[in-house]
Amino acid sequence: MRISARADYAVRAALQLAASRDDEPLKAEAIADAQDIPHKFLESILNDMRRGGLVLSQRGGKGGYRLARPAEAISIADVIRVVDGPLVSVRGVRPPELSYTGPAQSLLPLWIALRTNVREILEGVSLADVASAQLPAGVSALTDAPGAWVNP
Repeated sequence: MRISARADYAVRAALQLAASRDDEPLKAEAIADAQDIPHKFLESILNDMRRGGLVLSQRGGKGGYRLARPAEAISIADVIRVVDGPLVSVRGVRPPELSYTGPAQSLLPLWIALRTNVREILEGVSLADVASAQLPAGVSALTDAPGAWVNP
């Protein structure tokens, strides 16, 4: 699985909003500066997140962006789906829409299993979990597995 720059930036921007102590909107420039995200790219991402119902925008001098729901109610999967679409696809196609023959027939259940595991992790972690550095125990345990931090 590959996490795009767009998804990475969207999650980081959402986390910046989740970490905002007061309920005052944050300006895109402040988010971009805090997370070292190109401002123009961030504006496009925030617009997608607004259209996807994850953030609210407010115009004016005291305007900016804020989360549309509590950080506990927004999963990392929600953010990625809004800006990048399905969590797992093969050549841009969702696994249930694929078919294979011959020795490749077992690929479809493999892709479905992969999608299930990706969903389980990303849907099970909220913005509040990450912003507070309190990942669910199951996710934290995965990072402790031998070789988790090693690139083969």
